[in-house]
Amino acid sequence: MYVSYHQDDWNTWLPLAEFSYNNSDHSSTKQSLFFTIYGRDPHFDSAHITQDTPSRKLSKKFQSVQQDVKRELEVSINRFKRDADKSRASPPVFNPGHMVWLSSKNIKSTRLTKNLSEQWLSHFPILKKVSTNAYYVKLLSQWKSIHPVFLI
Repeated sequence: MYVSYHQDDWNTWLPLAEFSYNNSDHSSTKQSLFFTIYGRDPHFDSAHITQDTPSRKLSKKFQSVQQDVKRELEVSINRFKRDADKSRASPPVFNPGHMVWLSSKNIKSTRLTKNLSEQWLSHFPILKKVSTNAYYVKLLSQWKSIHPVFLI
C-alpha cells in the first residue's frame, strides 16, 4: 500500500489503514471490530486539536495527495483522449435514398466456399437514419431473417 508518488511512505499510512479497517462495518457481524471489542464506536472531538498536531499535518498531507492524484488523473485522461482522437474520424453521412454496399462477412452464402463469394453485396437503398452510426436498409425479400439496421 503506497500513497506517495515515490512509494516509500507506506509505514506512515499503515496505522490509518488499520484504524479504517477496524472502524468499518463487516459483513459477517454487521458491526465494526472496534464496536465488537469496546462496545462503542470511536468518538472524535476535533475542537481539541491545535494547529501543530500530527493530525493537522496528516490532513494537509491528505489534501496534497488528493491534489496530486487529481492532477495525474487529468493528465492521464487528456492523454487517453488525445490518443483515441488520433484514430477517430467523422462517420459518413447518408440520406434516405442513397445506395450502399453491404459487407457479406456475416451473411450466409449459398456458394460452396466463402472464399469465392463476393465480399460486398449489391446496392441497397437506405430507408432512414436510425442514429449517427446506424441506418435502416431495404434488404432483399429472401433475407427476412437479417435485421435491416446496419452500423457504419
